[in-house]
Amino acid sequence: MDRPKQYHEFRYIGDKRSQVVYDLDNADNDGDVIAELVESEQVATFGPDTLPEARNRGYRLRTA
Repeated sequence: MDRPKQYHEFRYIGDKRSQVVYDLDNADNDGDVIAELVESEQVATFGPDTLPEARNRGYRLRTA
């Protein structure tokens, strides 16, 4: 899946509503979910853009 254009510089984006983080490099089956998340404007990004930083902020990686 292509990254949403406004988040093209980020690998990880989080859903503020559920505290779930999505890895955009490995989100082949999550395209519809990510599109809805971006549309809802409830997206969190992380600096640095790493999974440990997302976990540090209370987010957990989306699992299949």
